Amino acid sequence: MYRYNPDDLALIRERAAQFRAQVGRWRSGVLRDDEFRPLRLQNGLYVQRHAPMLRVAVPYGMISSAQLRRLASISRRYDRGYGHFTTRHNLQLNWVRIEDVPDILDELSEVEMHAIQTSGNCIRNVTTDPLAGIAPDEALDPRPLAEILRQWSTLHPEFAFLPRKVKIAISGSVEDRTLAWYHDIGLRLDSGDKEPPTFSVLVGGGLGRTPLRAQIIRRHLPWRHILSYLEAIVRVFNLHGRRDNLYKARLKILVQRLGLAEFSRQVDAEWAHLKDGPATLTEERYQRIAAHFHPPVYRTLAPQAVQPAAQTHPDFARWLARSVHAHKVPGYAAVTLSLKAPGQAPGDITAAQMESVAALADAFSFGEARIAHEQNLVLADVEQGRLFELWQAAQKDALATPSVGLLTDMICCPGGDFCDLANARSTAIAHAIQTRFADLDTLFDLGEISLNISGCVNACGHHHVGNIGILGVDRQGEEFYQITLGGRQGSAARVGKVIGPAVPAARVADVVSGIIAVYRRERRPQESFLQTFERIGSAPFKPCLRADDAKQHAGAVA
Repeated sequence: MYRYNPDDLALIRERAAQFRAQVGRWRSGVLRDDEFRPLRLQNGLYVQRHAPMLRVAVPYGMISSAQLRRLASISRRYDRGYGHFTTRHNLQLNWVRIEDVPDILDELSEVEMHAIQTSGNCIRNVTTDPLAGIAPDEALDPRPLAEILRQWSTLHPEFAFLPRKVKIAISGSVEDRTLAWYHDIGLRLDSGDKEPPTFSVLVGGGLGRTPLRAQIIRRHLPWRHILSYLEAIVRVFNLHGRRDNLYKARLKILVQRLGLAEFSRQVDAEWAHLKDGPATLTEERYQRIAAHFHPPVYRTLAPQAVQPAAQTHPDFARWLARSVHAHKVPGYAAVTLSLKAPGQAPGDITAAQMESVAALADAFSFGEARIAHEQNLVLADVEQGRLFELWQAAQKDALATPSVGLLTDMICCPGGDFCDLANARSTAIAHAIQTRFADLDTLFDLGEISLNISGCVNACGHHHVGNIGILGVDRQGEEFYQITLGGRQGSAARVGKVIGPAVPAARVADVVSGIIAVYRRERRPQESFLQTFERIGSAPFKPCLRADDAKQHAGAVA
């Protein structure tokens, strides 16, 4: 992974010192709350419902064992002994004191971490594929370019106060595991054997109160021009994005208002001043960064047979089926460590679990882990012959739940338990569904189903793109939940459809049971939930929202 050089270290240490001074001026009354707010936001510090929340960046999802141990230590001493991984490679600490944040930032800087631009109207943390560098369908490792984008966007003087935040994702594989179609800007490697490689640039995507799939603004952009072209896009947004209406300020709204053709024309006009200028990437710069991502020293291994252990241990066989993924190097595999154990809020990780993952990374995966969009962790380089040993070790700290890709492997925001913006709780709904679908035989019979939960229209739980989506809404002070079906991630990502009026919290698990019962009744052999939904449409599922129908199906999964 990328290791900070003296300039990188100086930058984050100076930034931490700068924020310490700003906190001091705020505490002394020199800075008013409204003056301090943009300063703390650009250092990842929110004031939430019960306590301040600090969002720590994990650029493109790569994290070392040393960093995990430091986060565990920080969470114990400054928080309540746990953190929450988001869908965009960040870790949130939900119970910090503002007065302690300068000390936390100092400690983070010692392990090459920070909270810069994890909030505020700026270019946010750049995300990519958790299987980057090892996926069999990958044509180009996107991590060097993701790091270059991180360096370009960090404290960019022109883009510190944009109309609204800008989120960027980059993918170098056939299958999109980054949700690039629903980012402000997405970069997807063009198919074929083009040399040098080129990218399709997607613009104007996003979820939230106005979910929009991005549009392709340019195909076959040479990799050398990525920075200058993205700079042109953000300049046009900075110039024309609305600043008078928070809800109409995102890049996607500007693209819709101008139309893609006019937006593209303005970007090209801006790019004419930037193309072939200082922002043009050179081979030397790319190779200097790419050297940080050279493959580890793999052993020469034949693919290992794990079937004997799987036959002896059926629980291990289930874990293999759901948690182990193909690797392009013979004899190795990628492994998902689940953060969705029963009773655990999806995405939450305790300090003990952080330390356990650090130990597992050291023992099995060259001291590194990855954060997945689905709020799990990935060990990217595990020898197949050691999978049984890893499974045994991961079980000890509830990191081996064999539900990856199944109904209870939910994406879920913290919701109303923490967030001021939320209309309703998310984790309580997640727990109710986890309890209802606790039987592994049932989960495996149902097959792959994604279920995503958001506590409000800001869609931090990405409910729009879940096969089953659940959105918390406020109805005269009561928590209700709107249900969508048919959303999906991946290269064919799209938004689901609302199937009817919102239901109260007490009925959500029954409604989900009813939806699953309809799927079981209607599915054909080997047909997934999504395939069944596409074939029969939403009409057969709509009665599940009625109280009498939901009660009828409440025990359908028992």
